[in-house]
Amino acid sequence: MEQLLHYTWRHKMLPLKALTTTDGREVEVIDPGLYNRRNAGPDFFNAKVRIEGTLWVGNVEIHDKASDWYAHGHDRDPRYDSVMLHVVGRADAEVTTSSGQRLPQMELSVPENVRANYEQLLRCDKYPPCYQIIHSLSHLTVHAWMAALQTERLEQKTEAIRQRAEKMNGSWEDAYFVTLARNYGFGINGDAFEQWAQAIPSAAVGKHRDDLFQLEAIFMGQAGLLDIQSIPERHRKAALDDDYFVRLQREYNYLAHKFSLQPIDFRLWHFLRLRPHNFPHIRIAQLANLYYSRRAGLSALIECTTLEQLRQLMLTHVTPYWETHYNFGCTSAPSRKQLSAASADLIIINTAIPVLFAVGRHRQKDELCDRAFDLLEQLRPEKNHIITLWQECGLDVKSAGDSQALIQLKREYCDKRECLRCRFGYEYLRTNNQ
Repeated sequence: MEQLLHYTWRHKMLPLKALTTTDGREVEVIDPGLYNRRNAGPDFFNAKVRIEGTLWVGNVEIHDKASDWYAHGHDRDPRYDSVMLHVVGRADAEVTTSSGQRLPQMELSVPENVRANYEQLLRCDKYPPCYQIIHSLSHLTVHAWMAALQTERLEQKTEAIRQRAEKMNGSWEDAYFVTLARNYGFGINGDAFEQWAQAIPSAAVGKHRDDLFQLEAIFMGQAGLLDIQSIPERHRKAALDDDYFVRLQREYNYLAHKFSLQPIDFRLWHFLRLRPHNFPHIRIAQLANLYYSRRAGLSALIECTTLEQLRQLMLTHVTPYWETHYNFGCTSAPSRKQLSAASADLIIINTAIPVLFAVGRHRQKDELCDRAFDLLEQLRPEKNHIITLWQECGLDVKSAGDSQALIQLKREYCDKRECLRCRFGYEYLRTNNQ
């Protein structure tokens, strides 16, 4: 398997016997080079090898079989003329570059324990596949990998936020609001909330942000929730007799005409198996209140320097009507329906901190990036099945920084069986379990 050959070369898991080219020249690997995982061109750049006493510096290409060189068209591609050594599992052909130069080749075998361990990882139906060695890993190994995963997750979220800003005509203010809204979907309605937030015209809404009723009319209307068809049939008559619903409809129709507004399709919203507190109506009412109180702006976020300030910034509740309703025309027991402390922390983890980090990168302000990391370390870890599984394997999860790292590990490595890129996987592969 070519991936394993890459892995063996990159980590210099070389056999104890002398290495030679296919024509018998002795090879010493000094530096395997820089692994080129994503871009076109040779697999390893700037490698250093000594062939028959002569130092060679250049690129290395790796294949299962030497004939793959031709199957992949490298003999016609000038980018591969810089290759100085062709490393293969089986040398079944001589190879030449586009300039006609014949390349030295070396056969390399994957160590048997590495091959067996990798196959075991792929076959394992337990999660995580490397669970057997987690308890034996050093604190330094775990800490270093968790720190790298935490940064990787923030970088990934930064890219998503940057793309939102680009989509919103370069407005990081709007990108923040879209990110905030998406995370108010708490998973199941995340896509719908993002589409809804993108349909909120910030310029128009800004003219009415001092009127909470008008804000809610725009917010509910753009969500498609003022369409009578969005209300369950058993509640429609009550909704049509509901003075607040009728007033919101009338106000939205006026504002929609004034600003040429187009609502999203109400069928995008999911209600099945949702707790009433997570209904889109409640979350949108909370966002309207947050926006009205001017606590949903980017400058307010950046001004927060402590976790307590952030928590105060994110706390919100519903408007009076929703204290006794979960849907139009359907009453409920009185409740302020505040965003819970646990939910507010999730919003901080998934919105406030990534936005701070992204803005820090965009504005080249290291203090914002450092603050993002500090806040993650201060927050309690998330509680979900991913974190529970890792804890059962023996990992100590102390903060939200740890839980974010483990979510990244599960989604980007374990789920994709990217054990060859994982440091825990590396430790597993090099063990002698046979």
